[in-house]
Amino acid sequence: MQLFEIVALLITLAALFAYVNHRTIRLPTTIGVLLIAFAFSLALIGLDRAGLVGDDWMDWFREVEFAPALLQGMLGFLLFAGALHVDLGELLEQKWIVGLLATGGVLISTFLVGIATWLGADWVGLEIGLLYCLLFGALIAPTDPIAVLAVLKQAGVPPSVEMKIAGESLFNDGVGVVIFLVLLGTLGGAAGHGAELGAGSVLGLFVQEALGGILLGLVLGYVAYRMLSGVDNYQVELMVTLALVTGGYALASRLHLSGPLAMVAAGLLIGNPGRTFGMSARTREHLDTFWELVDEVLNAVLFLMIGLEVLVLTFTRGFLIAGLVGIPLVLGVRFLSVGLMVTLLRVRRSFSPHAVTMLTWGGLRGGISVALALSLPAGPERDLIVAATYVIVAFSILVQGLTIAPLARRLYGSS
Repeated sequence: MQLFEIVALLITLAALFAYVNHRTIRLPTTIGVLLIAFAFSLALIGLDRAGLVGDDWMDWFREVEFAPALLQGMLGFLLFAGALHVDLGELLEQKWIVGLLATGGVLISTFLVGIATWLGADWVGLEIGLLYCLLFGALIAPTDPIAVLAVLKQAGVPPSVEMKIAGESLFNDGVGVVIFLVLLGTLGGAAGHGAELGAGSVLGLFVQEALGGILLGLVLGYVAYRMLSGVDNYQVELMVTLALVTGGYALASRLHLSGPLAMVAAGLLIGNPGRTFGMSARTREHLDTFWELVDEVLNAVLFLMIGLEVLVLTFTRGFLIAGLVGIPLVLGVRFLSVGLMVTLLRVRRSFSPHAVTMLTWGGLRGGISVALALSLPAGPERDLIVAATYVIVAFSILVQGLTIAPLARRLYGSS
């Protein structure tokens, strides 16, 4: 299929599944679209095995390349739109816990999940190297801001806890991607496909990607802010924000900086001082409406694509068991890392009751983990990691996503 036909297919199915969800099961749109897409994919597989669907139909869906579509296309828009509506003042009040969870929490989770996976695989007789296990830890450690922000809108979580979860997800996503890229570079060096990275070069690459991405986002955001404050025409100002996202993300990729962190930084700057000092009330209204629409449409398409990924994944009994075992492992490590970060900060500040429980259960995994798994080099290790990642992500969105609101009501009552 041509690019236009792929886009047309995705938007049409996303709209159709969103309509069916709204008229029937009435789940949150993103989760409803994912669930219907998942059922649609399983039905299509069943029809294909029964010989009732031609290969052309299956090939249409298999031509959708999930990883490039998300990491090189949709991610910048979704992160900018999410950061645009985060209150910077409230985020700064939670800066220590957000910073620790987004850095130390991700590093601890990467190491613990990686080591546990390596030991567990060896125990059951699966051959998978330590580097691949650490890569799995890196891609599954960060919470997904797209999944988190979509669910938190209707979860009824206390504001302070909601800001911790949302703020962490915005930044640990970029940190997790940087750690993944560093480990992937090490894997390439170990395989003879690149220069092996030492400790100094690893730290330098991390600083370049993470801090460089944030700095670039702030610089580009400030330039856009000055442009916005110089005009009072919402059409021009919307074009400026579009250019900021598309051009900024492309520039970050070209400079080998973190595009996700750049878009988060730019979105926070435009959404706070930019919104207050650089826009008229009319422009703010149009800006919010436009980016909320972009966020809703791309979220629906993204969750549709996650559901359709079943059509291209390789599942065996062993892969499925690995994914099911990975669910409590990832949740347990998440609980330990969050608990450690909260304990470190209790000496200087208080936390709301059940904060560790809500941060653990509200830390959803999503499409970014699947996309990173799909970007691994081809091989049996990749097939195992992709399948296990998909099972964990599906559980995270469908089970954790649907139960976080009842859990919040149970823990906090009507507050």
